[in-house]
Amino acid sequence: MFLHGFGSAKEDYADVVQQEPLADRPVLAYDAPGCGASTCADLDAVSIPFLVSVAEQVLQARQIGRFHLVGHSMGGLTALLLADGDPSRAASFTNIEGNLAPEDCFLSRQIVTHSHDDPDDFLARFAERVGDSRFYGGALYSSSLSHKVRAGAVRAIFESMVDLSDHGKLLDRFLGLPAPKMFMYGEQNNTLTYLPALAEGGVELAEIDHCAHFPMYSNPPQMWTRIADLVTRAAAGS
Repeated sequence: MFLHGFGSAKEDYADVVQQEPLADRPVLAYDAPGCGASTCADLDAVSIPFLVSVAEQVLQARQIGRFHLVGHSMGGLTALLLADGDPSRAASFTNIEGNLAPEDCFLSRQIVTHSHDDPDDFLARFAERVGDSRFYGGALYSSSLSHKVRAGAVRAIFESMVDLSDHGKLLDRFLGLPAPKMFMYGEQNNTLTYLPALAEGGVELAEIDHCAHFPMYSNPPQMWTRIADLVTRAAAGS
């Protein structure tokens, strides 16, 4: 099960079909409400808890009881709360820079630090700031933001991400999951202060070369190699 990040879409994971080690596995990926090709009648409702509820309903509709879980950024946070709700269901969890601490809100906290009353103007200026950054993948990511996320969904998503990162004890919840866990991050983000705590807690760390927050844009071969390796080892019980 693949959960995409904010401003992204299910196609972030489309190259799973090219991964020979995963060729015999069914794949579930979908656009979160307010993102990609989805439709949503109430964009103000699209918070992280709402996205967790959607994930639970998708799994129920597909009659999926146990699954390997991959989530990026917003999707990583959604995946963490999904797994925390019933830890026995996750066979493995690849967390690709999903929020674990307040420092992870370098994008979402802009809803506070760069607040704007007009959702469209906020999203446009947000895209400009990300696109002008010196981080791998930033310009590519920002160039398609207006096509991949509805401006009306941004505030509720970002505010809930900030609140959970500040007060949700996410690091403890991640460390407490019994499934084999990997935390994937770009080399430009290797100063995250909680990386030593993850390693000490038995989480496998996967630093992706020539990458910042978006391994699927900057270094997909290395990203897929690490995902496939964890899934294969977890399925074998090693």
